Amino acid sequence: MSNKKFAVSLVALLVSGIAGSAFAGETPATFDPSKCKVEYPKASLMNEEQGITSMSFLVATDGSVADSKLEKSSGFKGLDKAAMKGLSACKFKPGTKDGAPAQTWTKVDYAWKLD
Repeated sequence: MSNKKFAVSLVALLVSGIAGSAFAGETPATFDPSKCKVEYPKASLMNEEQGITSMSFLVATDGSVADSKLEKSSGFKGLDKAAMKGLSACKFKPGTKDGAPAQTWTKVDYAWKLD
């Protein structure tokens, strides 16, 4: 493996922040990217794989992930699987509907980059 450094960027674009505003009184779930651990798969590092994994998470009122969907692949199954697994284990701040905690979908783009 080369001595390339790698960086993983969590594009906390919680895209549902934009999409969620289409529903009056609904705020999507959020999370602190610095508290979520997603490891770059070793095989992906060796193969110098990069890309953006786009996912949706159904966040329960307790902040846990109740369901998840891959929206758009990075082009590499290993990266997609690692992003889904790592972010599904994150603790989210639940979304709200009309000011009360509610189960909501939120979208997250996870950028895998090698420097």
